Amino acid sequence: MERVILGLSGGVDSAVAAYLLKKQGYEVIGVFMRNWDSLINNDISGNPQDFNDICPQEQDYMDAVKVATELGIELLRVDFIKEYWDNVFTYFLNEYKNNRTPNPDVLCNNEIKFKAFIKYAQTLNYDYIAMGHYAKIEVIDNVRHLAKAFDTSKDQSYFLSQLTKEQLSKVIFPLENLTKTEVRKIALDNHLAVATKKDSTGICFIGERDFNKFLDNYLPSKKGDIRRMDGSFIKTHEGLMYYTIGQRKGLGIGGSNKSLEPYFVVGKDVKNNTLYVEPGSSNIYLLSNNAIIKDVIWRFDNKEMSGLCAKFRYRQADIKVTIKWINDNSFHIFYDDLASVTPGQVCAIYYKNICVGSGFIDSVYYNNDLRVYING
Repeated sequence: MERVILGLSGGVDSAVAAYLLKKQGYEVIGVFMRNWDSLINNDISGNPQDFNDICPQEQDYMDAVKVATELGIELLRVDFIKEYWDNVFTYFLNEYKNNRTPNPDVLCNNEIKFKAFIKYAQTLNYDYIAMGHYAKIEVIDNVRHLAKAFDTSKDQSYFLSQLTKEQLSKVIFPLENLTKTEVRKIALDNHLAVATKKDSTGICFIGERDFNKFLDNYLPSKKGDIRRMDGSFIKTHEGLMYYTIGQRKGLGIGGSNKSLEPYFVVGKDVKNNTLYVEPGSSNIYLLSNNAIIKDVIWRFDNKEMSGLCAKFRYRQADIKVTIKWINDNSFHIFYDDLASVTPGQVCAIYYKNICVGSGFIDSVYYNNDLRVYING
């Protein structure tokens, strides 16, 4: 009997994944990952930050215990707190220090769920690992490739797009051909304790807490000017790190004098601590048509593929692109006019439903003009 080590989070997706694996005849061992500890994760003044009321990790663990008991599988608990702090949270803070917009979910998958977890699974003599992600493995020429899930509305291949071929070599996604509605029904039909549990939202170490207040515990903010691109002053901002390109809500600015269109963040001048805004979601300052992508993971031998599409953010429709390689781990990407392509975010590349690789958005251009997204 093949042994599968499953990440059992205490949510409905991983619970149904465990049920399906056991039904398929695998020996299933559940592992609950503990990645955050408020007692050691201190703010900039060295004070412990207690977020257990917002990120109920212990309740999740107790839910995982209930599911494991109901299914008759072993449940282990492992701490990846140091790995998470060193390789995910520190990166998250550093990106915000540099006024970029990071994606900690991608780093968590790379460094924790498919790296530290695999290393731990090796101590358990595993055949496969499994997660409750909505994604698919497709085998092409005897190589396992990441693909979009059947339920495209829940597809998480974007967040998994930086995984290497080695990380994917022994992975199972039991939910790959199911919709979320079907997953809920399986959980209800089998009376799983988490069948009606609400899906978690937001970044796990922040949860439902106000994002700006959380960030202020770790990074000192500095007020500065909000200006239009012609230099005219509008008001004062609370700190550049609190704003992201394309942001509309939370600016505290009404429509422009010439129209009722709301203002959007179009740029940051880090050197002068200035935030730039302009009205309209499709104003010229938000548009770009090419960008430099760095730290690329590419899972196909062929680097000159045609018919490629990209996602520059989660849930975005596929965008037709062409790419020109700069070196082994960076390329220049070209696309039709598109708003709010944001430095720091992931650019995932697809050939049909296969995710062939991804990298991080570095600099963004409109024709030959560098966008003012990050300046200084």
